[in-house]
Amino acid sequence: MDLIDVALYVSYTLTILAGLAAIVFPIINSVSDPKSMVKAGAGLLALVVIFLISWAISGNEVRASYEEFEIGATLSKFIGGLLTMTYALTVIALGGIVYTEVSKAIK
Repeated sequence: MDLIDVALYVSYTLTILAGLAAIVFPIINSVSDPKSMVKAGAGLLALVVIFLISWAISGNEVRASYEEFEIGATLSKFIGGLLTMTYALTVIALGGIVYTEVSKAIK
């Protein structure tokens, strides 16, 4: 095992620790302030609703090129829902940016 392997294992460990800290510390902070959990729950609910709408309008067609990757109708519909959700969230974010800039310019 050379120095590069050691550095990779250290970076893997630090990445996992940072990921765990990013999950655990907000939960600890939310326990002390329950109102913040309501806001987080509302945001999560909004994402679930956007996904369900996106999933409902996405197609489930399976093309011949999908078969080599073993993608069936269900997975195709799920992927389509995720892509549509990504597009919708991008449009919402860009709309928010434009709205913020226009409202700043008017004030």
